[in-house]
Amino acid sequence: MVETILPVELKNAIVRKGEKDIIGPLDLSFGATGCSILIGPNGAGKTTFLRLLHGLERTNSGAVRWAAKKSDVFSRQSFVFQSPVVLRRSGIENIAYPLYVRGVAKKAARTEAEKWIDEIGLGDVGCYDAHVFSGGEKQKLAMARALITKPEVLFLDEPTANLDGASTLEIERLILAAREAGTRIIMATHDFGQAKRLADEILFMYRGKIRERKPTDAFFNTPETEEAHKFIRGDLLL
Repeated sequence: MVETILPVELKNAIVRKGEKDIIGPLDLSFGATGCSILIGPNGAGKTTFLRLLHGLERTNSGAVRWAAKKSDVFSRQSFVFQSPVVLRRSGIENIAYPLYVRGVAKKAARTEAEKWIDEIGLGDVGCYDAHVFSGGEKQKLAMARALITKPEVLFLDEPTANLDGASTLEIERLILAAREAGTRIIMATHDFGQAKRLADEILFMYRGKIRERKPTDAFFNTPETEEAHKFIRGDLLL
């Protein structure tokens, strides 16, 4: 197994739907450490950008290049969606599932899943069908399922958008713990406070392009583009 799948580089990458370029052209790379957060107005292309890096979208031109072959890349990254995907099985079985598909023995996988169900505070309901969980519980479940494989890269698309304050803090705790453990975080959010709490750098996306990429404090204190100024002020961007 290769030591790392990073860096990942986008070279003149474009994703097109019909006649319209949804994102791109993009030329940038992500190294092995830290938390990068994407912000920008609705429709800027943030979700498509994350899906492209994860492999759920393909470029129409240009390329996404990882420092490893595809089989290693796919097995060493995870994605948490804005609306959590919950399998028709218990909470513990949801968390254990990624280990099952990687060939881990059922007993060992369940043992590890039981540790994670306790870590996210759902040990008392871990044997229940996950479809009865609340929105916050489902999102914590999705986080645990993403993290149980110890991914090298974790993609997060607005993971707390529909959650209350307490659930948001729990998700952020898991994100920070993953980052401290060495997982590379690439995440989209609309929450400026969350971006300031979590991000090492901000990528401001507008009309499918990365208009600014700066350390967090520098971006919020001294944005360079007029679009970023307006977005931070809360003005509408057309």
